[in-house]
Amino acid sequence: MIAEIKHNSKKYKIDLSKPIDISIPIDIQTQNVNAWYLDDPKIFPEQFDEQIISVSEGAAVNFNSIQFNPHSHITHTECVGHITKEVLSVNKNLSQFFFFAEVVTVAPESKDGDEVISKKQLQLALGNKKREAIVIRTLPNVKDKKGRRYSNTNPPYLLEEAAIYLREKGIQHLLIDLPSVDREKDEGLLLSHNAFWNTKGEIRLDATITEFIYIPNSVKDGMYFLNLMIAPFENDATPSKPILYALE
Repeated sequence: MIAEIKHNSKKYKIDLSKPIDISIPIDIQTQNVNAWYLDDPKIFPEQFDEQIISVSEGAAVNFNSIQFNPHSHITHTECVGHITKEVLSVNKNLSQFFFFAEVVTVAPESKDGDEVISKKQLQLALGNKKREAIVIRTLPNVKDKKGRRYSNTNPPYLLEEAAIYLREKGIQHLLIDLPSVDREKDEGLLLSHNAFWNTKGEIRLDATITEFIYIPNSVKDGMYFLNLMIAPFENDATPSKPILYALE
């Protein structure tokens, strides 16, 4: 199915039969992506009266429970409720799901022993483009990102200046292939989270951060149409399935 959309007075076509899924699922059959010092997620059949509720065990249905943390085990989208005392739900604050997004590829820079993404790098990647969302792919981009164990590895992160730049640029939705936009251990400062959501000013309740994506190398940098699908959890973060569509 071909759909036609307009952006800045220009018409584009998108082929809805060619989605580009940039999410990482929970998959207990392989090494699952993992961060923040938790055990792996679990998917298991429930038991009643000593019977395992699984078709393979003679039950009429499969009846699995799932134990996971969205921040640790799966592509997830979060709102400012992730860092506020007030309980805020991404499911209630995200009410639109289609955006024009720019995919950019960045090789983190070395700074004070860390690997970071700077304001200058994002300025070069975005230029004067006006987008609602940015999708950041970091280098090296290898498939083991889908099952990487990030705890105690000090992964790359965004400098506060980069998050401020994105906010001032009007980016509402930040997607990145890392476990966090902030340093793994930063004494709870969460500088980039706070800067992007503007917690010291008028808080951006409808802005989101999506972490743990994976963008295949076959996807070129440029503008795409983004469908940011989330699960209906009333929580600061929820599993999500961001889908890109190429523009023609």
